[in-house]
Amino acid sequence: MAETFARTAVQLATTAATDVIAAPNTNAADRAVVMSVLVANVTTSLASFTVQLTNNANTVLSTLAHQLDIPGKTSIEVIVNKQVLMAGDKIRVTAGAANVINVTASALEITA
Repeated sequence: MAETFARTAVQLATTAATDVIAAPNTNAADRAVVMSVLVANVTTSLASFTVQLTNNANTVLSTLAHQLDIPGKTSIEVIVNKQVLMAGDKIRVTAGAANVINVTASALEITA
């Protein structure tokens, strides 16, 4: 099994749900261990966001944060402990307003 560290950084330019990080989906045994999802409000105003775990068809499996308010110029670590994603699972984030929320995620991808 191969192990690779991955990092993504996304500015949420819309209020639509946006894929932030996904587990590899080549083999049913593929996994990703998400170690961090850091959400930052890059404005001076209060903003809200939602973080969800979905499968590859975007069906919500779990809501990790729901319409959480974040003060301006601050960040929140959403995943404090590790979160395991099965093959094709994704972390998706929805912003309450466009161009307000930045998300940085890191994971260890494990492929068969």
